[in-house]
Amino acid sequence: MEKNIMQCLTSDNIWYDKHRYDEAETRFYSTNIPQQVSSKPSSHLKGRPQKRPYRNSSSQADQDLQARMKTLELENQRLHKEVELMRAALIKLDSRVVSLEKVPVSKHVTAVTAAQVEKGDDDDDDIDLFGSDEEDEEAERVKQERLDAYAAKKAKKPALIAKSSILLDVKPWDDETDMVKLEACVRSVHVEGLLWGASKLVPVGYGINKLQINCVVEDDKVGVDILEEEITKFENFVQSVDVAAFNKI
Repeated sequence: MEKNIMQCLTSDNIWYDKHRYDEAETRFYSTNIPQQVSSKPSSHLKGRPQKRPYRNSSSQADQDLQARMKTLELENQRLHKEVELMRAALIKLDSRVVSLEKVPVSKHVTAVTAAQVEKGDDDDDDIDLFGSDEEDEEAERVKQERLDAYAAKKAKKPALIAKSSILLDVKPWDDETDMVKLEACVRSVHVEGLLWGASKLVPVGYGINKLQINCVVEDDKVGVDILEEEITKFENFVQSVDVAAFNKI
């Protein structure tokens, strides 16, 4: 039996070195096939349009960005020019203010220099380019004269006088008091700074009327106490004096 099996095996064609050929085939395809695939397109890709990178949108965005940057640069240049113009104007204005502040002294120095030129004084020792004590005294004198003139002008202006409007209630003794004479007595009070105004009779009761009279007084010269004291001197007609209203003018 065993002999028959061995005979069968020897008579069959068996590929004992197949693994060696498989390894050789693998090495061959690993080195040659990728180059062919990369150099030639595969069959299943034939007839299809190949994709190309779409860069139109990105290029348009780059152009817009460049345009905006250029616009910003132009705007920045314009602003720089305006700032420089304003700075130059401020410097010019500052120099003008300084020159105007120095006008009196400069005029005086110019006048002194012109007088020396007219005299024909060519002696360099007599010319002081940095000023002298005499010029300082002259400038101080001019300044003091201007201050005195300003003070005198201010003193001539009328000072504000504080005034008040007072409404007085003058009451008689009874209903038989002659109110016409009472009013005449009140108006006969003359004080500097006092000006009498309108008046009227106001009923009090029981046929008695009181005299309500208005006056304007200067606060520094006339007071309510002075008015009450002067009016109550007419004892035959006046019982009392009250202040009904007091307003500042």
